[in-house]
Amino acid sequence: MIRILNIETATKNCSVSLAVDGEVKVLKEYAGEGYAHAEKLHVFIEEALREAGLVYADITAVAVSMGPGSYTGLRIGVSAAKGLCYALGIPLIAIDTLELLARRIAVTDGVVVPLIDARRMEAYTAVFTPGFEKIREIQAEIITPESFSEYEKVHILGDGAAKCVGVLPEDKIVFHKDEVYPSAAQMGALSYAKYKISDTVDVAYFEPFYLKDFIAGK
Repeated sequence: MIRILNIETATKNCSVSLAVDGEVKVLKEYAGEGYAHAEKLHVFIEEALREAGLVYADITAVAVSMGPGSYTGLRIGVSAAKGLCYALGIPLIAIDTLELLARRIAVTDGVVVPLIDARRMEAYTAVFTPGFEKIREIQAEIITPESFSEYEKVHILGDGAAKCVGVLPEDKIVFHKDEVYPSAAQMGALSYAKYKISDTVDVAYFEPFYLKDFIAGK
């Protein structure tokens, strides 16, 4: 059996899952107003292992959400994942954060546009088909009335979606307001598929995909 620990900390949601052969068995997550990742991440990892009846030595690989997203959140998640991989001598798998967010909804028409807040009127975006094939690469985009105008129907979700309200034409936009953050719940099948084809990253040199330079807040 392939047991993969999945870590998602790119946004306010601190999320951990334990998946066996691609099926998520345990999910632990918390999305508060502040970033509680430093306090909760390792607690969630311990709880997930305990509930699954496993110990660290039972983990086959670790998967981590690679970004884009919060600089601090990504740093915490990637550091924890790399530390575990070093200590256990197991592979590290990187998962696209925007694809994780896109996979929180199931639609049959139009395109799926996940948006992660990137401050001011900017959002980290990508565009996916209903089958989650990426048809436009990740970018930091300032939302204007012309954004996504080339698509007939657009499904919008994420904590950056609020920037589209009153800006994008309502006749072609569907807002999925309940699916706000990416989650480790969607990582099980993706990390397992990558593991089976040895699609892993170098533990020593891997860095999160920040997309933008770090800006310190007050």
